[in-house]
Amino acid sequence: MWRELIVELYPRAALAEPAEESAVALIEKELGLPVPFELASFFGACDGVCNEYGDAVVWPARRVVEDNLAMRAEPDYVELYAPFEELIFFGDSDMGPQFAWVHTDYGPGIVVWDHETDRRRLVAVSLRDYLVRCLGGGGGWWR
Repeated sequence: MWRELIVELYPRAALAEPAEESAVALIEKELGLPVPFELASFFGACDGVCNEYGDAVVWPARRVVEDNLAMRAEPDYVELYAPFEELIFFGDSDMGPQFAWVHTDYGPGIVVWDHETDRRRLVAVSLRDYLVRCLGGGGGWWR
């Protein structure tokens, strides 16, 4: 399903092979949060995807672990920003924003995080919705 959706939205996409199950399990183990079903399913089909501009719309599973751990441990981030412990960052844009799964009182969703303001705003309710927006040609759709 995920590979077909990506090709439909962005026919020139270079599709990565599926992520190793151990890499997906490491996300949950290292970050202490459950991997959202859609994200785990995506990694079972494709280990990350970039858009036409080279933005890592969905990072490879190992990068999810590395970047999240680095952000949580960065002393400047700890001082400047609200905690990241309830977020799983998984994608970004060359324009600066990063995207993360968050579990809210009304269910999981995808937020955009602005590193200049520390603003976190719900922008998508599903990975499919997020991919359609990112790969469907709507650059800057999160504003």
